[in-house]
Amino acid sequence: MPTIARNLDDALAPITDGCVLAVPRESSGVPMEATRALIRRGIRRLHLIALPTSTLQADLLIGAGAIETLETSAVSLGEFGLAPRFNAAILKGSIRMKDATCPALHAAFQASEKGVPFMPLRGLIGSDVLKRRPDWRVVDNPFEDGDDTPDPIVLLPAIKPDVALFHAPMADRDGNVWIGRQRELVTMAHASEKTIVTVEKIVDGSLLADKTLAAGTLPGFYVESIAVAERGCWPLPLPEHYAWDAEHLKEYVALAATDEGFAKYLDKYVHERLAA
Repeated sequence: MPTIARNLDDALAPITDGCVLAVPRESSGVPMEATRALIRRGIRRLHLIALPTSTLQADLLIGAGAIETLETSAVSLGEFGLAPRFNAAILKGSIRMKDATCPALHAAFQASEKGVPFMPLRGLIGSDVLKRRPDWRVVDNPFEDGDDTPDPIVLLPAIKPDVALFHAPMADRDGNVWIGRQRELVTMAHASEKTIVTVEKIVDGSLLADKTLAAGTLPGFYVESIAVAERGCWPLPLPEHYAWDAEHLKEYVALAATDEGFAKYLDKYVHERLAA
């Protein structure tokens, strides 16, 4: 049975320096309060895998010096503009970037979920992304029909993170977590050695026993630890619960455009509790 942690820091203890950490896209419950806690702790050398994209979370971790390797298909703040710390890091070469595509990342996680060493995918053939990934191997289709027509296919090595980390609306006291329609969170949990979840609240009763909620529930035996973090996605959205904080994100983009401005942002919004 997973641990219902006394506080957020206790729940995040398995995430150590050098960890391979998987996190979800903006619309699937990004654990921003947990991210700020990791930065306050001084986490370093993360291999962050965003399935399949990231926004503020990756940008914040990069600016704080927490990421050594980033594996994702995109980092952008969407309608709020470019991700300033990500762009600066790429231009300076201060992080290792493993370019991917959305289907490739999903396929590689599914390989780990299924317990196989790789997953084949065809759509990468001829792309520039493939040229930059020597760990992705192009082979001849062993089941081709023998008519001498080339039939290459790409083999993607399974991705098995040390920890998957995400935020969800609720969990019960047995550690079952309601994720609703965000099914890629199930794949992340299946693929990872451990899964840590922050939630808006802990509820009584069993989510798996509720006929309405059971289909959208991740069983507790896939979960290592849970911590309550109200509005834990802020300033990003938790779909169907609260929207993004547009004014805050505009402020972030303005401040994070420079090293000095980003440091002010960290002081105000991340290290504020330490100062208090």
